[in-house]
Amino acid sequence: MLQTFFYSLADILLTFNAMSNPVENSKILLQICWACCLGLLIATALQIIFFSPISPDLLELPPASSSSVSPPNNQLQRVTKLGEGLLKGPEDVVVGEHGVLYTATRDGWIRRLHSNGSWENWKRLHSETLLGITAAKGGGLIVCDCDKGLLKITEDGITVLASHFAGSQIRFADDVIEASDGSLYFSVGSTKFNLNDWYLDVLEAKPHGQLLKYDPSTGQTSMVLDGLCFANGVALSKDEDYLVVCETWRFRCLKYWLKGETKGQTEIFIDNLPAGPDNINLAPDGSFWIALIRMNSEGMEFVHTSKALKHVIANFPRLTKLVNGASKRATVINVDADGNINKRFDDPNGLVISFVTSAVEFEDHLYLGSLSADFIGKLPLK
Repeated sequence: MLQTFFYSLADILLTFNAMSNPVENSKILLQICWACCLGLLIATALQIIFFSPISPDLLELPPASSSSVSPPNNQLQRVTKLGEGLLKGPEDVVVGEHGVLYTATRDGWIRRLHSNGSWENWKRLHSETLLGITAAKGGGLIVCDCDKGLLKITEDGITVLASHFAGSQIRFADDVIEASDGSLYFSVGSTKFNLNDWYLDVLEAKPHGQLLKYDPSTGQTSMVLDGLCFANGVALSKDEDYLVVCETWRFRCLKYWLKGETKGQTEIFIDNLPAGPDNINLAPDGSFWIALIRMNSEGMEFVHTSKALKHVIANFPRLTKLVNGASKRATVINVDADGNINKRFDDPNGLVISFVTSAVEFEDHLYLGSLSADFIGKLPLK
């Protein structure tokens, strides 16, 4: 619409240029200026109202004092940078057989770090949308690809396990975990927006997320939970009697029971988190490590209280980047099996690492993935 407006403006200016009467020209010039201003305002308003990519609801942000958690610290500034310069946005990290560390990067590589400290370009998937990964029980990896769905990667090649559900393409496979019976539980961040537009899901603030289950014995995918608020990290409890799924812009994690009298029921595992939960991973002691991402830049909280402002911001990508605070800091918390926060690690200004999306504990160290880093962070826990 705006392009059409400017083409019309060009025609008017060409006509004006062809006229020779100076007095008449000045009058017409004034008229053109007013018409331009009015036309631009109308065109912009119509663009925002009728062509907005979102249909927003208001979003309630957690209060500054939410959760019984200690104030921010600078512990994440102590990380060692593994593979610096080699890795492009390693969103998730997993430790496989023989202590080999795997990560998926924005350039489509599955790279792995061997125990001798050497990095290997293991598999190339030719995709820029690789997210959550988990080690498969029979060897290899299970990978979430926003474009292709749920994949299995072994030394022999790549297999697409699930690309569609209920007649629609799985467009935002986010995180995955494998149960002992081989079942794969995986999240779909949004059924409306893709990875590159993930913040539009935050601005719209409507529940488009899902938790799905893939059954390897039948090759079928089924619904576990629908209507989630940006379904993100997924983790099984130590005894696999329940799983936890993160709802990023609801600032909470849900517990879904897999066994016992409460099988099939859902309850809140932890809520009122100080930032949005991204990936979640089981720790050796049965607790969970959760990466938290900031949903808005400091001072931009008011945006989520106005539908009109949300429409305006959603139409201009530069404004969206201004409001989005994910790359401004990093936070990781440890939560026990009862949903109580035990520990908190931060880089409050993102000086060393920011936008941490996953945290995995292995041999008394925490390994950190980040969408804005070119390395894996390694933090000693003792």
